[in-house]
Amino acid sequence: MRVQGQEPEYSKQARKFLENLEKKPYDKITKAISLVPKGDIIPYKSIAGYFRLRVGGYRVLFEWVEDDKILVAFVEGRDKIYKKGV
Repeated sequence: MRVQGQEPEYSKQARKFLENLEKKPYDKITKAISLVPKGDIIPYKSIAGYFRLRVGGYRVLFEWVEDDKILVAFVEGRDKIYKKGV
């Protein structure tokens, strides 16, 4: 199981989205990611093997790359992520 605080990998979309956020939501999301496996996490039904992390009005989709490492594949606002069908 992943050790909290271990540095995750980020997809190009996730890095770009986080870079464009203001400081407060950026800090909130990155802190929640660093605390995985704790948090509001459920399997993501649309894509097998992915999990959804809820952080306020944002959603983080990630997958376990190894037992101790995650890949943050997608970060988006709640209103957009479900409309895109990701």
